[in-house]
Amino acid sequence: MRNKFAVPLIVLGVLLMLVGIGQRTIWAPPETESASAAVSDAKAPVTVLDAELLAGYPDGVEITVRQDAPFTLAVGRANDVEAWVGEAAANRLEAADGDELAAASEQGEAKTPNPAGSDLWVVEEAGEGELSYDWKAPTEGDWEILLATDGTAAAPGDVTLTWDSDASRPLAVPLIVLGALLAVLGLALGFLRSGDTPRRGGRRSAGPDNRSVPAEKSPSSTSAFTAHAPARRRPAMAAAAAAALVLVATPAPALAEEGSAGSRPVVLDSQLERILADVAGTVEAGDAAKDANALAPRVGGSAYALREANYAVAAKAADHEAPVPVAAQTLRTQSVAATDSWPRTIVAVTQGEANPVPQALLLVQASARENYKLVSAVQMLPASTFPQPPAAGTGADQIPADSANGLLMSPQQAVAALADSLTNPQGDNKATFAGNRFTEDVVKFQEQVKTDPKNEFATNTFTHTAEPSATHALRTADGGAIVFGYLANTFSSTPKEAGDSINLEGTVYQSLTGEANTGAGIDVRHGEAVMVYVPAAGSNSQAQVVGAAQQLLGATLK
Repeated sequence: MRNKFAVPLIVLGVLLMLVGIGQRTIWAPPETESASAAVSDAKAPVTVLDAELLAGYPDGVEITVRQDAPFTLAVGRANDVEAWVGEAAANRLEAADGDELAAASEQGEAKTPNPAGSDLWVVEEAGEGELSYDWKAPTEGDWEILLATDGTAAAPGDVTLTWDSDASRPLAVPLIVLGALLAVLGLALGFLRSGDTPRRGGRRSAGPDNRSVPAEKSPSSTSAFTAHAPARRRPAMAAAAAAALVLVATPAPALAEEGSAGSRPVVLDSQLERILADVAGTVEAGDAAKDANALAPRVGGSAYALREANYAVAAKAADHEAPVPVAAQTLRTQSVAATDSWPRTIVAVTQGEANPVPQALLLVQASARENYKLVSAVQMLPASTFPQPPAAGTGADQIPADSANGLLMSPQQAVAALADSLTNPQGDNKATFAGNRFTEDVVKFQEQVKTDPKNEFATNTFTHTAEPSATHALRTADGGAIVFGYLANTFSSTPKEAGDSINLEGTVYQSLTGEANTGAGIDVRHGEAVMVYVPAAGSNSQAQVVGAAQQLLGATLK
């Protein structure tokens, strides 16, 4: 190894490698950094890690919370967390320089409800003593974390954030790579020099003319020959070294920024699945016990009224048919509102094993601190199709019940028109709705009662009335709307003349009234939950009834 560049290159290469390795080991910065906050003196019932603080850790951060009493860590959209906090006193943790978090206290109400179990939370963790949670944004948008005990005691205030250190030695890898290449180049030069030296006493080919070169050839001739080998090899080695350095130094191509595909739905799929499971479980328990009180946490509106009536009727008429079960699965389609305010609306179409046809469930969250309740449950009608909801991952616009808002008619007008078409089948709204099984069956039954010879001594009337407060609507993909409404259906039967009577014997009405006949008459009440599709303004299409449910509410003697 007699080339004068070989040894220096090897030494230099080894030194560069040692420096590079040292930067990754003995001189390496700490693997993690942390920042803490302690607000133990504060008495606020909630602590909030604000959106700006969490957004500062796009690659995630470990959050450690310490509190002797049991507590809840909840992750929600920033708007939802703020709405739940409302006017409550709160500790707020914000980003700050150094190893401390900025902590501020806001005055307000000293108590809140217990946040555990709220439908607003995308993630919920229970802790006691110490809890470590690996935070990463569930999806795009602004997020906050809420910490609280039971809403009456002070919220946790001892919080530490730990994250991977972004301090680095950017020259470490290039130094190691460059050092290795220089060392290899030095070794190559040395071995090439040794291998090209003519052996004493031998003969070598001098080139293409095949002339022999004596072993005792002058040093200058030998140098002229050996210099060609490195000259041919250096460009290839230099190119390899350059390529290696470029590979290390060139940053990876930036990923395209993910954009929002329209308005965001108010719940993620995981939240909806959890909500539906809880609702279905509550309804199942209520049906099994025939106890309306058991429904209260998760059922309201017409869904509660119809089931409450079913249980009451079943208590007097044992053979009364049970309500159609509510299932969380299989989820066939969904339409979720996109709004920052309340109330909030969700429509989910499910079909369980006990459901002969798909069932449309209307869920409404009245306020931030209340959970979603099932307020309507209707069976899809034969040959009907659920209107196309917005694209996956996109929320639907909530439409005010009393506003046409780009529709052929307002949601309340649509429900009122359906009620009128049932009360007066030949009236002004005869052609408002396309033919459907629900309307056909109701009108047919009413005509049979009125024309039955057995009822010739009675006057029978049917009245359907819409309840405006029970109307909810969501925009569909084509600009129309899916509308849920509720109708009060009253069947009144009155004897035509004095001395006439109405025979109730053997009917459910006898079980409800306790009388076998009545000379004064009877009022029978049914509740009718409906789902209607209303086309967009300017459409030539008729409105459609796509789902319905009917339940006997009661009977009263006049």
